[in-house]
Amino acid sequence: MTVAGVLAPLVRGSTWRRAVFLLLGGVLLLPYALIAAAFAQLLTNQDVPRPLAAGLLLVAVVLAVVPVFLAGSRALEVAAARALLGADLPEPAAGHRLDRETRLRSALWIALHLVSGGLVLFAAISAFPMALVFIAQQFGLRTGPPEAFGVGPLAGHAPGWTALAGVLLLVGLGYAVAGLGALAASMAPVLLGPSQGERIAALEARAARLAERNRLARELHDSVGHALTVATLQAAAARELLDADPGFARRALRAIEETSRHAMEDLDHVLGLLRESDGGVRGSAGTAPQRTLSQLDRLVADTRAAGLTVESRVSGPLVELPAAVSREGYRIVQEGLTNAARYGRGPVTLRVDVPEKEPDGPGRWLEIELVNAVRGATGPGRGGRGLDGMRERVLLLGGRITAGPEGDRWQVRVRLPVAGKDGTR
Repeated sequence: MTVAGVLAPLVRGSTWRRAVFLLLGGVLLLPYALIAAAFAQLLTNQDVPRPLAAGLLLVAVVLAVVPVFLAGSRALEVAAARALLGADLPEPAAGHRLDRETRLRSALWIALHLVSGGLVLFAAISAFPMALVFIAQQFGLRTGPPEAFGVGPLAGHAPGWTALAGVLLLVGLGYAVAGLGALAASMAPVLLGPSQGERIAALEARAARLAERNRLARELHDSVGHALTVATLQAAAARELLDADPGFARRALRAIEETSRHAMEDLDHVLGLLRESDGGVRGSAGTAPQRTLSQLDRLVADTRAAGLTVESRVSGPLVELPAAVSREGYRIVQEGLTNAARYGRGPVTLRVDVPEKEPDGPGRWLEIELVNAVRGATGPGRGGRGLDGMRERVLLLGGRITAGPEGDRWQVRVRLPVAGKDGTR
């Protein structure tokens, strides 16, 4: 090991920051030390009545102990440990009451911080000046009478020995501070780590973020995938008929333009949801309207314009569907039509049905069915992501889905529960 490696802990920036953290504990200990000294004099004074001294002592103990168990004290220690110790600690979750185990861990940490900080502060105001005095002798600097130099075995020795002792004292003090700081950094996650409630809240928040990102991924896949499929089919048809039927080519290019514009709107909406400002507030794109089954006619028309024959049958009050059900239903139909255009052949039969709620029935169900012929043995099941997105949407709403080949046809059947006005299904 080189000399630089041995001295590295003494000059490392993290050591100095941790030293500041320890000295902060010593500073916080000073009021406790002053109160203890004052009560030591009070209790040894025979002129002060014992009951009065005992009562004051009890009040002082309560005032000294209670802050150690407060959530605010823990939050301050967490902030200091993160900034000065470099500890990997999450921000304390707001609105969560600390349990007993967390308060005890926090109180133990604060007590250890005060004690270790007090030791470092005492060393800083005693051993550090003494070491400087020893070193100063080597350079002929006298800060007191000759008999004041040398302590214990060093008394009467040459200034070189006292200077060496001063250097060793400084180095030892530096290593002691570095070791205490490293120990504090390793113990901070144990004693200041999140409580069970905070961990549960963090997991719930993470799950919510993942669910939101998955939803946005599904939105992007369905919207952009559908647009690219329609654009590809239109471009291929326009290329084949460009000379024979220029009018059809113009209509195909117009359909590609409109489909691409809608895809860009959806893409901008999704990116707006993903993009957050510095304050953590989502952009205005987060409030953009979502496509729902009320726009089903437009979706079917765009698909037909791409050259795919769609036989559509819609029944029931689609406009009365809840927003979430209508939005997910639209995306399911969109993905189903996209798969039919990619993998199918011949016409697609689409049925969207919302039966009227029976007086004593179990509720209403949105039913979606898409049927189309497939090309040989291929089918949308090989794509994977589209059907997985369908299943995720259905499962999130508590519905049912069946998708797969039946003979030479591919069928997708979806049932989504629709809540009634009284909240039942």
